[in-house]
Formats: sequence, C-alpha cells, structure tokens
Amino acid sequence: MANLYLKSPLACLADPAGGGIVIEGGRIAELVPKGSTPRLPVDEVFDASAHVILPGLINTHHHFYQTLTRAHPQAINKKLFDWLKALYPVWARLTPEAHRLATRVALVELMMSGVTCTSDHHYLFPRGLDEAIDIQVDEARKLGMRLTVTRGSMNLSVKDGGLPPDSVVQDEDAILADCERVIGTYHERGEGAMVQVGLAPCSPFSVTKSLMCACSELAEKHDCRLHTHLAETHDEDDFCHSRFGMGPVDYLESVGWLNGRTWLAHGIHFSDADIARLGRARVGVSHCPSSNMVLASGQCRTRELEKAGVAVGLGVDGSASSDSSNLMEGVRHALMLNRLTYDATVSHFDVFRWATVGSARCLGRSDLGQIAVGKQADLALFKLDELRFSGVGDPLAALVLCGAHRADRVMIAGAWKVVDGHPVGIDVARLKAAHGAAARAFL
Repeated sequence: MANLYLKSPLACLADPAGGGIVIEGGRIAELVPKGSTPRLPVDEVFDASAHVILPGLINTHHHFYQTLTRAHPQAINKKLFDWLKALYPVWARLTPEAHRLATRVALVELMMSGVTCTSDHHYLFPRGLDEAIDIQVDEARKLGMRLTVTRGSMNLSVKDGGLPPDSVVQDEDAILADCERVIGTYHERGEGAMVQVGLAPCSPFSVTKSLMCACSELAEKHDCRLHTHLAETHDEDDFCHSRFGMGPVDYLESVGWLNGRTWLAHGIHFSDADIARLGRARVGVSHCPSSNMVLASGQCRTRELEKAGVAVGLGVDGSASSDSSNLMEGVRHALMLNRLTYDATVSHFDVFRWATVGSARCLGRSDLGQIAVGKQADLALFKLDELRFSGVGDPLAALVLCGAHRADRVMIAGAWKVVDGHPVGIDVARLKAAHGAAARAFL
C-alpha cells in the first residue's frame, strides 16, 4: 500500500496535524505540523485544503433490521414499551432477504455520515433467520466497514412475564450454542480487527437472569464484550424492581455484568450512587440522544458519568426509533440535548469525543477513535461547500452547529470507502429501490 499524504487540511481534530497526515500500511504514520512537510517518504498526495478531518466516527448502538420500519404508522408517537409492543409482531415477519437489505442500508447510511466502525445489537431471530449474524458480517466485509456485531437474544416472552411475544424469542440452549458458533467463526482479536463479536441479551424485560449469567461466563471464556439495554425508561426500572426485587445496577451486578467488558445502551435513569458504581467498574454507556428524544425516554447524565470514569460513546439506536442511521446528525443532537440538560459550555469537542475516543473505549478498541501516530487510518473528511456553511468562522464547530450530515470522503484501514460523497461500489438508487420494496411488506 502506497504512502498517502493528506495535505494541508482546512481543519483537523488533532492539534499537531495542521499540515496534514501521512498514512502508511493502513495506519497513521505521521502528523505534519502546520507549515511543515512530511519527514516520511510520500508516494501520493491528496489535497485536503477543502476538508475538515475527523477520526472516523464510531457508532456504539444500533439495530440494523429496523431500517425496514422507519416512521411506522403503528408505532409513531408512542413511548418505549408501547412502541415495542406495536412493532414486535411486525418484526416477526423479518426474512433473510429483507434482513440483508436492511443491514446494507444501515451500513451504507452510517458510512456516508462518516462512520468507520459500528456495532449492531441484533436480538431478533424469528423462524428461518438463524443466520442473521452471518448476513451482517458478510455485508460489513463486502463494504469494508469495521463491525462489532453483538449476538443478541430474547428468551423471556409474554407468557413468562416478559414483553415480547413467543414468535420472536428463542430457547436458552439454542441461544448459547449459536453464541459459541458466532464467536468461534468471526471474532477477531488484536489491533486492526475488522470484525469482533459481543454477546448481547436484549434487556431486563426480554431475557432471563440465567441467560445473562451464562453470557457473562461465555464472554469471560472467549475474551469478548457484553452489551445490553439498561435504565432506558422508568417502565424498565419498575420492571426490574417488580420482577427481580432490585434496581437496574443491582441487577447488573447480580448477573456478573458489572465489569469493564460491559457497555450499556441508553443508561438514562441512574442515581448518583449508580453512576459511582458504574465508574468504579469501568462500564461504558452508549448515549443515544436522537432515540431518547423521539421516544421521550429521558436525558442521559453524560457529565456525571464521565466524571465518575464511565466511557461515554454515541449511538444512533434503531432506525425505527431515531428513524435514521446518521451519526453526524446524532452528534448535533447530542450537543443540543446536553446543552439543554446542562448549559452552553457543552462544546463540539465534547460530542466529538463521545463519537470517537469515547465510543472506541465502549467497544474496547484502543486502536481507533484518534488521529495519532500508530492508530488505524480510519478518517472522515467533510467539506463546507453547502449553503448551510456560508459565513462560518470555526470549521470544526461548524460541522456540529451548522448541521453537517454527509461526509465527502471516508477512509477505513487506509482505503477510501466514500469518494465525493458516494460509497465506493454501491449503486445508492438501486439499493434504495430494493430496500423500499422490501419495507413495504412490513406495513
């Protein structure tokens, strides 16, 4: 792979890189100070003078399959539990073909918004969809996107006191057997990994304590991460007290999940004592501002979490609750919501940190999320050539305050995956038509 010099960016989220970045062998090899030239030999030069360069954004919570049910008429204007009850029967009709299209759309939309690494929480396995995780890995590999795929699960149905219907839950033994299979087949370890596997029982109201404990043991055995929804709504908190006789964080500890392998989706309704415990355990939290606002779930206490030592990342959440797979939009929503929660000192640097290095910490990826020598060459380049940016002063702040939503170029592992705003090798119009046709079956 030839050495590539990204020369003289308009701005860069790395202080020493005002003169540019040298990429070598899929890694960042040199940061060039403003006014200087590279010390390393360069084979190719890309003029970045019209671009603002960010570390590739990292999405820490999503449900790819939900791109098929955006703004679904049966689910709009509902809070979480009612929203789920409306959509579970719809999602039960998910087929392998529809799931593949849903996954491809989610990955392409994420990449076009500047995402270079994403996680997905897939917990839905209706009859005939046994290879759901295999489909997701295949699609990510075809696109060249980094993926932490989490083998999700539900085994607590309505008849057992849970929320989902019988049609979308699985037997615990079948779940654990497939977790072992998926880890053994796809989980890559070490720096530069393109596919990693986590284990992700869905939520306290859809899985048994037995399954939570078993997944904790498997994660320890195979050195992988753990993910689940927790403390998203007051209804969930009430469910934990009613069914388990304890709050969400006590529940987390009781099943062996209060440790540094774990990152949680939402994490809204935590007390001061809860936050202190999570921080001591080095648990991560995926802040999902767009979804939290759509479902009116509440406001994540990001400042208190970070102060306690919790890694705070960003997630778009499912495309049926945020109705989008665009993390740059999520970055702006995070700024606005957190300013409303706290004050105007919440800055664009805070939300960029959550979307990059904070998200990398959630996924256990020390090789991602920063523009620094030795890190993976995952970068998102944005132009300020739209009317919305006319008159801007600070290019980095403008991406957030003026509402950037589409990257001009995206690099993953040193290779261009988005060029001139278009994903390489993808016919977006054709994909949209095929996906739209598949989605109509869910109305």
